[in-house]
Amino acid sequence: MQIEGSVALVTGAGSGLGAATASRLATRGAKIVAIDLSADAAAKTAQATDGLGFAGDVADSARMEAILASASAALGVPRIVVSCAGIGTASRILPRDGALTIASFEQAVRVNLIGTYTVMNICARAMAAAETVDEDGARGVIINTASVAYEDGQIGQAAYAASKGGVASMTLPAARELARFGIRVMTIAPGLFETGMSAGLPDDIRAEILQAVPFPSRMGLPDEYARLVEQIIDNPMLNGSVIRLDGGARMPPK
Repeated sequence: MQIEGSVALVTGAGSGLGAATASRLATRGAKIVAIDLSADAAAKTAQATDGLGFAGDVADSARMEAILASASAALGVPRIVVSCAGIGTASRILPRDGALTIASFEQAVRVNLIGTYTVMNICARAMAAAETVDEDGARGVIINTASVAYEDGQIGQAAYAASKGGVASMTLPAARELARFGIRVMTIAPGLFETGMSAGLPDDIRAEILQAVPFPSRMGLPDEYARLVEQIIDNPMLNGSVIRLDGGARMPPK
């Protein structure tokens, strides 16, 4: 898939992994559609990449359809879709206060899993109706974001791990279904990265987690995620798989 001249839609584009992805793809000549829950954050990324910015909840299908329609009318159908929007949750099944944690579980699944599926569903429909772009018959590539927690979920991460596990699990069936349209589907499962989600970690917790990272023993950088996105787009044989991007880390139970 050629990046230069292609429309790239990135969710969670206002910060962290999404902002880095939008920036890197823009340097390769992509036309950026930046979506974020924060209108100001989306606008900031759009300005930095000379693209379009939209505020929206990724699990709101009507809003996502409206954004896709506006973006397609202005720039063309997105051929690259990268879903980085997500939330982190830390909630035990049986907290010490005895409270139910069903609502936090539902929220994690709504944003991380249903939101990712909503964006994929709506964008795949538009891609499938578009013309092919190369001799292989490609129409686009969709890259979703899971987490190493889908395999290595820690105590308190049942909701987060379940939501990201769903993203990972739908990768292969989605790739198989969309193959006849020339649409590839891949998922990246990052470890601990320097993002807003990890910024609030206490120093002792951060140090403990980093002990489980063989090499390099540090937090990942958002641009390192963006570089993998770039490589997936460039390599047509990458399809239907989940790639862990974690420095070889395996997360401890807590």
